Amino acid sequence: MLRHVSKSLWLLGLSVVLLCGLYPGVLWLIGQTLFPFQANGSLLRGPDGRIVGSLLVAQPFTGEEYFQPRPSAASYNGSASASSTLAPSNYLLRDRVARALGPIVKYRSGPKAGQPVAPDIERWVAMDRYRGNPSVVGQWAQAHTALAQAWVKADAAHARLVDEWATKHPDAVATWRKANPAMPDPRAADLAVIFFTTYSKEHPGRFPDRGDIPSIFFDMWRQEHPDVELAAVPGDMVMSSGSGLDPHITLENARYQLDRVAGKWAADTKQDPARVRREIDAVLREKTWAPLGGSVGEKLVNVLEVNLELRRRYGDSAR
Repeated sequence: MLRHVSKSLWLLGLSVVLLCGLYPGVLWLIGQTLFPFQANGSLLRGPDGRIVGSLLVAQPFTGEEYFQPRPSAASYNGSASASSTLAPSNYLLRDRVARALGPIVKYRSGPKAGQPVAPDIERWVAMDRYRGNPSVVGQWAQAHTALAQAWVKADAAHARLVDEWATKHPDAVATWRKANPAMPDPRAADLAVIFFTTYSKEHPGRFPDRGDIPSIFFDMWRQEHPDVELAAVPGDMVMSSGSGLDPHITLENARYQLDRVAGKWAADTKQDPARVRREIDAVLREKTWAPLGGSVGEKLVNVLEVNLELRRRYGDSAR
């Protein structure tokens, strides 16, 4: 009996030493010796030496000078997987796609073929008519309350703008309080709709942040111009990933964003736009790869790797 127990204990101890000590130690030694970069998480460092992210995990980039990753239903959480669960008829889905396309989508045919639609969206908003009625901004806020409130919540400067408006329009705020007696002390986001409605009347054809116009009003502009032919866009530009572990975009997607990225860097660094575009295109070609040595699949680029290279070449960014 004791002989069997002692043998079992020896086997248990040997297994623990081999499988929990020696085997992991050998793998760690091989990884740190032959593959130190991959074994430590494929981490990249910025020009200042600080870790900025991993080649294996997607992260959002908001600046126009950077390539944008694929939308993420998991909010770029590397430990999560999720679905947006938004139906095609859901305006939140339409709005997300519109915000991605508005600043960069181009005409496919006609006299403006190849040109972006963003300037025409700005001119259309300035005309201040939608479906035959005035006040484009006011109509947008009334039809999509959640989006108007999200705009106020997205930036502290937006909330301050609404607070300043509320100070100057006590009668409008009093009317709102009367209609919402359960909320006697409204926050800035609560006043979003009445703010935009009033703003649209006082500033026809304008929006508080002009840079947001192509993104916010692309869908409304599209509904007013259903016959306009627009260039097709890569699928990974608008279809969200269900994982945070999706750090790559197709080369086609990157080249679709190239004009915007190159134009912003050229303006920030006061360099020739054509030259900057050629340089960034060369970076994309250099960083392009495909599975199994290019024998299968789409050509891909890693968003973090490319954006970090742009930062090294052209300077730091506040975003």
